[in-house]
Amino acid sequence: MTALLESPTARVKWLAAPSCARWVEQAQARPDLVLIDHAHCERKAAGVALQLMFRYPADAGLAALLSPLAREELEHFELVLQLLQRRGVALRPLAAPGYGAALSAQVRKAEPERMLDSFLVAGLIEARSHERMALLAAHSSDGELRDLYGELLASEARHFGLYWVLCEERFGREATVARLQELAVAEVAALTGDLAVPDQVRMHSVGVGAI
Repeated sequence: MTALLESPTARVKWLAAPSCARWVEQAQARPDLVLIDHAHCERKAAGVALQLMFRYPADAGLAALLSPLAREELEHFELVLQLLQRRGVALRPLAAPGYGAALSAQVRKAEPERMLDSFLVAGLIEARSHERMALLAAHSSDGELRDLYGELLASEARHFGLYWVLCEERFGREATVARLQELAVAEVAALTGDLAVPDQVRMHSVGVGAI
């Protein structure tokens, strides 16, 4: 297996560097752990969309876009949960990698910068999820997992595209691109390094190539 893997959707414009083969190997070695973490990720993504709706209640256009997104994230959570149940795997808490916290720390505190950064961080997480699901759909030896990850790809791509639309409508293309480039570098930094404990593999555990 080469150091970097390609799939039809592995190169995502939001991302400053691709995931590496080592992450795919780790994820394939512990598919149930990644599935459990995936379920938590889908539920968290729904929570992020709802949180943004509550934070900016006066923005009617925001609610119109994020409400359907939150519902779809919960539908994805239910799909993953059903697969776990068919496999006899219980959903349980998992220690989260530092990825989400590292990205959240990049969000500026003052408005309107906070809104822009929050949208971009949410979009980056969706983009990385999409990229890694594409890799698992392309390389997993488990047909059931290939089907699941492949089924979710189109909607995951739509999700980070939606966050881009929210940014561009409210802040313009130039400001959106400039800040995304900065945050994309921070996103790669959060995924750089070696996994010390194999059981810590997650959908967003470390494992990227060079920028």
